[in-house]
Amino acid sequence: MLRERRYHIILFFLITCICLSVVAQQANHIAPVFDTAFAPGSSKDCFVGRITITGNKKTKENIILREIPFRTGETYPLSVLVEKFEDARRQLMNTTLFHSVVVAAENFEATTVHIIITVKERWYLFPAPYLKPVDRNLNQWIVQQKARLDRVEYGGKLYYYNATGRNDKLKMTYIDGYSRQVSVSYDRMYIDKKMKWGLKVGFAAGRNREFNYNTIDDKQAFFKDPDNYTSKFLNINAEVTYRRAIRTRHSFGIGFSKSEVSDTILKLNPHYYDKGRTGVTVPSVYYSMGHYNLDYNPYPTKGYAAELSFTKKGLNSSFNSWELNAKGFGAWHLLPKAFLNVAVYGGIKLPFEQPFVNHRFFGYGDVFMHGYEYNVVDGVAGGYLKTSLNRELFNFKIRIPPIKRGKEATYIPFRFVGKIFGSTGYVYHPESQKNYLPNKMLYSGGSGIDIISFYDLIFKIEWTFNQLGENGLFLHRKSIFL
Repeated sequence: MLRERRYHIILFFLITCICLSVVAQQANHIAPVFDTAFAPGSSKDCFVGRITITGNKKTKENIILREIPFRTGETYPLSVLVEKFEDARRQLMNTTLFHSVVVAAENFEATTVHIIITVKERWYLFPAPYLKPVDRNLNQWIVQQKARLDRVEYGGKLYYYNATGRNDKLKMTYIDGYSRQVSVSYDRMYIDKKMKWGLKVGFAAGRNREFNYNTIDDKQAFFKDPDNYTSKFLNINAEVTYRRAIRTRHSFGIGFSKSEVSDTILKLNPHYYDKGRTGVTVPSVYYSMGHYNLDYNPYPTKGYAAELSFTKKGLNSSFNSWELNAKGFGAWHLLPKAFLNVAVYGGIKLPFEQPFVNHRFFGYGDVFMHGYEYNVVDGVAGGYLKTSLNRELFNFKIRIPPIKRGKEATYIPFRFVGKIFGSTGYVYHPESQKNYLPNKMLYSGGSGIDIISFYDLIFKIEWTFNQLGENGLFLHRKSIFL
């Protein structure tokens, strides 16, 4: 029965991929829809005149102008200019700096079009208490750890987006409780007059009382010392970014990490670090590229995105790793409120003989498979394919009255999207005696509801089953790579 079920699932994904290819080919022939008030069928050329920006109390004008695909003095056919209005609105919304953006023709003077861009800025400063379970996801904390409060970290965070009005980000965090950590990072998108080069720096240090020393039966195995810290770490990184056009960003970085574990950890797993070491110092260099052409980055329903990264960790025999990772995402509208999503991921670490600390693959961060939330899959190479068919069920707004008379009311939007989904993946591990999931094809599927709200808050409720016969209700935050 299990083998027959596998064949059925493989057939399902083959059919899905064929359908996706047909849909993608058809999508290239779908004509865009424009505002009829602009008579887009006209071939008459329009000269871009004055560009007026309103509503930007904090954001610098040059940051807004950097994101739009037209400039004063340029000439376009009217139909092309209308398309660029929508491209500009979408790109400005994808900066996550604004609640709303309107790009429109302010007035016409013969063949000259004067344009007005109206934005409504978000709140950018978020000082907040920090309270979060340390487990990889909510299900693991609630079900496996019985929602134990001793597995919760507490502290404070300060997020300052658009700190200087130049779409820069300052983040500071202090965490205590289960672990003790402090981190600071600053990301400045542009540091030059031509607005192509940026800079990002980060620092993090901490200690942990409980430590994941091994993976046994496809689950993390922990050791906890209530009186002493079992590990400590230090991470420093700096990178420069290059963004010549609008949708693609390149990053070139260097990093330094130092980590140590107690002698007890080494006794439990002599291969945690290579050659019986209790600690390693690892310099690294990396390159990454991200390309995004999506209607709305936090929750896309149309478009595509790709990420590619190459990392060299270590310079000698104490730690040596060459890593390549690639992600791809596509979304296609099938009906006005229905869309298809596809996400792919692949990664490899060379050489294949790596210490345990560098075996993490599925189940860490945003690289995971639905249906295996209680498991991790360690290895050195692998990938997955995920598909989902989605339809908006309903949406509404809740009105919040203004605090002061004469101010505008605030509206909190809620959007509910139903979906069915499936995924398949594989992870290669040269030695996996203690675990079942590596070196096997993995399958899962299910259905769920995504809830999208204010400030890109996205919450996923999913019922998922896997090839092991396990099923259950799972909770997630959303990333564009599903």
